[in-house]
Amino acid sequence: MSDDDFVTAFESCTLSHAEFHHADHVRLGFLYLRRFSAVEAMRRFSEGLRAFASDNGKPERYHETITWAFLLLIHERLARSLLATGAYPEWESFAAANPDLLNWKDSVLKHYYSEATLASELARKTFVFPDRTRETAFHHGGTQSTEG
Repeated sequence: MSDDDFVTAFESCTLSHAEFHHADHVRLGFLYLRRFSAVEAMRRFSEGLRAFASDNGKPERYHETITWAFLLLIHERLARSLLATGAYPEWESFAAANPDLLNWKDSVLKHYYSEATLASELARKTFVFPDRTRETAFHHGGTQSTEG
């Protein structure tokens, strides 16, 4: 499915819920961040995801901290790519360079958030800042970047 068709299907809630997995969420966030400012992308993506979840009878599935944290990570990775190469990558290149963002089971968010925080009602309803320090994250299996 083309990028435009994918975004249109999501926004019109015609995208199959059964076929909208974590990597698809990341792809959609990537596309929004390529098209809009970070603030506008976060607003549109969050509103769209809430509508999509409600339209599929699962409004409780929307989680604001997870949504915003992933969007912020995608935004940072896009900015790093732009600085390094002078251009934004295409989705396939971005996905290949950032496999940690595509893994839901062993989520990159475990490096930033405790399970208790992500399981909290507060984190579900509003963005909560990470509660793990760099030292805690690395102690729990995080890897330290060799970049600046």
